Amino acid sequence: MGRARRARRIAATAAYGGGGLAATAGALGALGYGLIKVEARIARRIVGRPFDGAPEDDRTYGAGVGLPLDVVVLGDSSAAGMGADTGDQTVGGIVCGGLAALTGQPVRLTNEAVIGAESGDLERQLANALDRLDRTPELAIILVGANDVTHRIDRSTAVRHLEGVVRRLRGTGAEVVVGTCPDLGTVQPIPHPLKALLRRWSRDLAAAQTVAVVEAGGRTVSLGDLLGPEFETSPAVLFSKDQFHPSPAGYARVAAVLLPTVCAALGIWTPGDTTDRMPQPRRGESITPVAVAAGAAVRHPGTEVSGTDVGGTARGPRGRWAVRLLRRQAPVPAEPHEDAPEAEARPVGETGPEGEAGPHAATADASAG
Repeated sequence: MGRARRARRIAATAAYGGGGLAATAGALGALGYGLIKVEARIARRIVGRPFDGAPEDDRTYGAGVGLPLDVVVLGDSSAAGMGADTGDQTVGGIVCGGLAALTGQPVRLTNEAVIGAESGDLERQLANALDRLDRTPELAIILVGANDVTHRIDRSTAVRHLEGVVRRLRGTGAEVVVGTCPDLGTVQPIPHPLKALLRRWSRDLAAAQTVAVVEAGGRTVSLGDLLGPEFETSPAVLFSKDQFHPSPAGYARVAAVLLPTVCAALGIWTPGDTTDRMPQPRRGESITPVAVAAGAAVRHPGTEVSGTDVGGTARGPRGRWAVRLLRRQAPVPAEPHEDAPEAEARPVGETGPEGEAGPHAATADASAG
């Protein structure tokens, strides 16, 4: 079964209240829980517990005047900033500092992320954040999923919790950007075959998160193996001393791929991009059913996925339409991207074998914000 189909199934199960341990147990197969538990203990011994907590980043960023822009951060240790030295080095701190610089107004950060949190903890975090604020936040950033994988939480259950929080936030008018589950198979201290299993589980969860979040009206940015390729050559630069959480430099890279999507969600123009530009097939960007976009985003860290319309409608035969964009500044490849070799040849509105609309359909009929 392909990842897009698995993502649809997980998200659909979440929507209809499914859950339990059956899906996780099936994925384990013949390896069994015993081996996984042994290898997990090995990984924990290597990683250790070198940090007492995360730095405090709750404050107002920027020296602008007027009513502050309210940003809420929810999620796990990566959202809390475990591994950073100061609040300015967390994902929330960097993004809020960037927003303050781009808008010229103060940005107030309320971070309710908790080290070790799972998706099931998001509702409580959101309630705590709303209790602290005197009004609805303009933006919520959510980073979650790693603990759902390592704690063997059923993926449909995890996705259902995430989707519920996104829908609640969108119902208040807040924009939502979710950094999907990172690829845990890239973490070096984790041994094989646990590494291979964690890679599949985390990528499948990330794809299902994307489907659910877009259906709920939010945007996702795939984190995938964003830090993995550089770990072998410079582990002391991008990862902290526990070899698991990002270092300040690692968090800076995560924030750099989130900030353009945050700006797009808030309608803030950034150099070299616009909030509503059309997808560029030569960059690997396109409009597809959301599950197809989710599967492709998993393979390409830094990919934004958000809902869009094709021909004036939000849904096609295979579900919600979604636009896949690479908002990071990167050179356009000389050859067409591997995910879109046929897109340029299709006429307006025609779909390919995966239900993907041709690029001109986006230009003619869709808003790709």
